[in-house]
Amino acid sequence: MRKDRLGRRVGLAAMLCGLCGLPAASGQAPEKLSGRVKVDGSSTVAPIMMAAAEMFRAEQPRVDVAVGIAGTGGGFKKFLEERRELRTDINDASRAIKAPEMARAAQLGVEFIELPIAYDGIAIAVNASNSFCDSLTVAELKRIWEPDSPINNWKDVRLGFPDLRLKLYGPAPDNGTFDYFTEAVVGKEDASRSDYTASVDSNVRVQGVAGDPGGLGYFGFSYYEANRDRLKLLAIDNGDGKPIKPSLPAIRDGTYRPLSRPLFIYVNKEAAQRPEVRAFLQFLFANAPRIVENPKVGYAALPADLYRAIWSRLEQGVAGSAFADPNAAGRTLPELFSGQKK
Repeated sequence: MRKDRLGRRVGLAAMLCGLCGLPAASGQAPEKLSGRVKVDGSSTVAPIMMAAAEMFRAEQPRVDVAVGIAGTGGGFKKFLEERRELRTDINDASRAIKAPEMARAAQLGVEFIELPIAYDGIAIAVNASNSFCDSLTVAELKRIWEPDSPINNWKDVRLGFPDLRLKLYGPAPDNGTFDYFTEAVVGKEDASRSDYTASVDSNVRVQGVAGDPGGLGYFGFSYYEANRDRLKLLAIDNGDGKPIKPSLPAIRDGTYRPLSRPLFIYVNKEAAQRPEVRAFLQFLFANAPRIVENPKVGYAALPADLYRAIWSRLEQGVAGSAFADPNAAGRTLPELFSGQKK
């Protein structure tokens, strides 16, 4: 797990009023709290939450914010544990909650609040020594990653590529990144070849690609940014003949298609009433743009008005998923969470 330190700490009082529409602090030191906030889930979202936890520690040193990386699916299992005392307070997710997970929450009586936190692009990277491949098409990615793909050599990917063993590194099936990638590229969620090196930890995938001349892997953009001297980032052609590399502007405006996506946190509604959990969430959203776009985190922040709308969702205790609506497919975060039209 990455433990990068942020070089700057942002005070809560200075940000609350302007960003989130919350009352500014009175000038007094914040109430000193204690307790533990249990966070788990996506390794993609983990850098955001780890950075927020470190910054929050300066405000509330007696609150322990523990961040795990079980993967989105693994995190939902902990979030929806049958035994109440074992449940996490917050689940990080690199995809929206699935119908079976919503059904389990209903069965257990767990109310959750869905909160988008950032935009990400899935980075496709090769070994830094790779001099022959600068881009891939979505069709080529599909042929490489689809179930039972016979492609194990770069020469079979494209005419002119060298005779070099292709070694693949990808997320485990419990990762939200796996879910999103397989649906966006292969065309069906969970549809993937199985003969690749799988890990729930994005850093393990980075290390695999960085150490293998024929390596190819995918992970959240933040992990490429933190290891850009060890990897080569590929541009992706979605079929229009114009390959685009992920960047914060291309991720934010959606031109890096089809691998741009929102990132989420899911909050146990009951846990959100505990002072230490509430204070951490307030801190996170007050400082969200600076945390999310800090170079050591490396994702794209949401617009300020969208953060305000999302915070209002938490303030009002709006439970459930916006994606449960059958008309949600194809709608943007501003449409789903703040009622904005295209």
